Amino acid sequence: MAEHDAVIGRRHSIDDGVVITPEGEIDLIRSPQFRAELIELLDQGAGRLIVDLSQVPFMDSSGVATLVEALQVQRRKGRKLVLCGLQAKVRSIFEISRLDRVFQITEDAAAAGDV
Repeated sequence: MAEHDAVIGRRHSIDDGVVITPEGEIDLIRSPQFRAELIELLDQGAGRLIVDLSQVPFMDSSGVATLVEALQVQRRKGRKLVLCGLQAKVRSIFEISRLDRVFQITEDAAAAGDV
């Protein structure tokens, strides 16, 4: 997959924000594009951002760092960021780094809507 291909495959609006669904592995090669897409979305003023990671089988530390940056931006602006649908390998990265205690994580986008 080329670097310029979109990482965020789907996005749809909800009452107070947007749900995005990145697709494929998010690693050192793809995380810069993921970051660019996220920053653009955050600059557009997305209220609550729900990141559905159900289509992401693998994420390395660069992908995690991108999500940490997005969380910081949302917090500075008084907005929420919720992660949902983490596959086992991705969830383990958040648990090992204890970031599962920093991020709001739900099972799916429907549950994230209640956060």
